[in-house]
Amino acid sequence: MNFHRYISARHATGKPVSVGVIGAGKFTSMFFAQAQRTPGIAVSAVCDIDLARATQNLKRAGYTAADTKPTSPVDALQQGTVWLSEDAFELIGADGVDVVIDATGDPIAGISHVLAACDAERHIIMVNVEADVLAGPLLAKRAEESGIVYSLAYGDQPALIIELVDWAQMAGFDVTCAGKGTKYLPSYHSSTPDTVWQHYGIAADVAKCAGMNPKMFNSFIDGTKSAIEMAAVANATALLPSENGLSFPPCGRNVLAETLKPTVAGGLLDHKGTVEVISSLHRDGTAVKEDLRWGVYVTFEGSSTYVGECFRDYGLETDSSGQYAALYRPYHLIGLELGISVGSVIFKGEPTGAPRGWYADVVSIAKRDLSEGEVLDGEGGATVWGKLTTAAASCKTAALPIGLAKHVRLRQPISAGGLIRWSDVELDEHSPAIAVRREMEKVFDPRLNKI
Repeated sequence: MNFHRYISARHATGKPVSVGVIGAGKFTSMFFAQAQRTPGIAVSAVCDIDLARATQNLKRAGYTAADTKPTSPVDALQQGTVWLSEDAFELIGADGVDVVIDATGDPIAGISHVLAACDAERHIIMVNVEADVLAGPLLAKRAEESGIVYSLAYGDQPALIIELVDWAQMAGFDVTCAGKGTKYLPSYHSSTPDTVWQHYGIAADVAKCAGMNPKMFNSFIDGTKSAIEMAAVANATALLPSENGLSFPPCGRNVLAETLKPTVAGGLLDHKGTVEVISSLHRDGTAVKEDLRWGVYVTFEGSSTYVGECFRDYGLETDSSGQYAALYRPYHLIGLELGISVGSVIFKGEPTGAPRGWYADVVSIAKRDLSEGEVLDGEGGATVWGKLTTAAASCKTAALPIGLAKHVRLRQPISAGGLIRWSDVELDEHSPAIAVRREMEKVFDPRLNKI
């Protein structure tokens, strides 16, 4: 990639890449820690609705001069400190910012931030996968038209999976499946922020001290975040998910190739070229041997007997036929690796993953019996979880995207496990986010584009 050479040369000029961050949570706190150790990158501006938390996380990451004294990101660069703001749009439009990172996790806000970045001609890196899945294909299109780069965040699992898929395809392999590992049991779909830590496997007080948001982490446990991340991968790679969603098969890294191949070849997949999340737990709750809970993978098919022999000669883990192989990365380091995206955006003008079409969606499923008049609480909450499906199936059923299932009131009761549709909720059709989503559905309708 040569990014370190490029960033070192940038450092020598005395004009570092200036990064503005929206959302000073766990992910970006990890980035703060590493940005200080990367000469040529400077976090010049940080926006958060809680400036006290932002200051605390900056200091925890090693910034000793974080305060509100600089009057602009330009002043912050000169003073070697950080400009703080509660206004994301002020940050996006501020002079002296080269690239914006959205780490809010709020799909509604994320859409507005991307549109503002287009207007301000600021590159934008989306840790906010929620916004990407809600309207990413259209947002990426708008960004390209505005001459900016729209990118998923390296270090987060979707970008790492996309990298593996690109590697396999560029090497001439047919991708069979791509995805990640997680901790999963079917009962987790009903998990709430009150039960998350017992499922996650960490003490509640430890999680609180680490600044871990129970609602966000509950999204990982209840299956929603897995669905969102696999939708982002599918839209960036054209791998088509199953209409029935993720099946979360228990699977260790040593049997990836044997398990994640089509049923016609003895595997579990209903078709080749798809996404799947594997579980680190068997259905009885016992641990899977050699699990990939924190990692990512790709499985691929050899094109001939000779290629299969090469797999064997170089020690690849293959299926019993020798024709399907797997490559995996056991860990991901989220914000600690985010500088790779900054380098790619600034020095190559390329994203570390971005939507290329609308192939997948995440729809809203009731966690329990819901009554007429109840207000949904969105991703990671107590009322709904997000299920992966194809974009075509989402359109056909008029399903409510999980990104819009927050602060909306039900028009009618929905049984536990039931699909929630657009018509089931009261929506503000004048909302900019809803307008963008509606436009995205029209522009990228899979029924019209034959996806």
